[in-house]
Amino acid sequence: MRILVIGKGGREHAILWALTRSSRVEKLYCAPGNAGIAQIAECVPVKESDFAGIAQFAREAKIDLVVVGPEDPLAAGIVDYLEERRIPVFGPRQNAAVIEGSKIFTKELLRKYNIPTAAYETFDNYEAALAYVRKMGAPIVVKADGLAAGKGVVVAQAVEEAEKALHDIMVAQVFGEGNNQVVVEEFLQGQEMSILSFVDGAVVRPMLPSQDHKQVFDGDKGPNTGGMGTYCPLPHIPQSVIDEAIETIIKPTAEAMVKEGRPFRGVLFAGLMVTESGPKTIEFNARFGDPETQVVLSLLETDLADIFQAAVEGRLQEVDIRWSDRSAVCVVLASEGYPGSYPKGVPIHGLDDVRDSVVFHAGTTTKDGQIVTEGGRVLGVTATGATIEEAREKAYADVRRIRFAGAHYRSDIGLKALR
Repeated sequence: MRILVIGKGGREHAILWALTRSSRVEKLYCAPGNAGIAQIAECVPVKESDFAGIAQFAREAKIDLVVVGPEDPLAAGIVDYLEERRIPVFGPRQNAAVIEGSKIFTKELLRKYNIPTAAYETFDNYEAALAYVRKMGAPIVVKADGLAAGKGVVVAQAVEEAEKALHDIMVAQVFGEGNNQVVVEEFLQGQEMSILSFVDGAVVRPMLPSQDHKQVFDGDKGPNTGGMGTYCPLPHIPQSVIDEAIETIIKPTAEAMVKEGRPFRGVLFAGLMVTESGPKTIEFNARFGDPETQVVLSLLETDLADIFQAAVEGRLQEVDIRWSDRSAVCVVLASEGYPGSYPKGVPIHGLDDVRDSVVFHAGTTTKDGQIVTEGGRVLGVTATGATIEEAREKAYADVRRIRFAGAHYRSDIGLKALR
């Protein structure tokens, strides 16, 4: 197979790395890719948003399958575009990708089908939202309705923080014109859990559960990010709770999308909170999570190309999907200032000194023959071990071997599993 992966981050690097282990893959391409991806695939200078350019390249390079990584092209309808041109593609169509593209759509879907989630109200009027937040008090959660690169959620511990979030989203429109509607949710307490699933309509094949660390600093302090590190599996969460989440949330959601005439095909990402009254839905994403993908695919034993092709052909139920019984930990190295503004073009040293980890590049490029920083989250140092503890030790040992000016990372990734 000749496979083209769309995207340029750590998630796409992890997908391509997993595909390098496939006996069926003849050639891998990535559009546009990054400095790390270029070491295992041919990078194509076509942007994720250039649907015509992607289709043209797919035809010229005789691509057998396109795999879409990021949410923006999915929400914009890249799958529909490629399917109309008879180019096989793994990912949800636009009318199914709305499960990530609109938080209001998702909350109303969950409410309609009685799928467990936090209590909420939606607003398109700033004054009404402000009055509701002041009435409910804090802690409270404010979410921008549309896509916001993982930064559109504010878990406000004080009313003033929620008020600022409302102003940023609805008045200042920091996530773009038109992205000014909000969901205001009750604050859920418990353990966060991410379950990604391969989905083809009502067929759901869950992956191993993982846990992300969203806040930028140790101890879950500071602003939300796209993710500062992950680990997998979750030995401190009982299998019965994981099974409950699959049976009461993920499968019913896939079935609800079919009933709504929006059958989902691709990777459905469930962001969940394990509360005292059971698992509840925080969010759904329409693609592989980043950095969850890095740890989950590190433990996949089945050929990923087989899974992708089976889903596209409606044969997902037939594939025997197997997982390692080992553990994986990913620690993200971020640029100084992230998730705010950050410098670019900072030289990275020590990549050749890494011993026991796979380094997935999230925000890198090459300048004058040197790998330099290009994004806020720069690298995802990912190691496996017999236990979370062993995987942590390997990952952090390699994190300390990598250097670039202003680099920062959390030192507590995976500790919740050890407590």
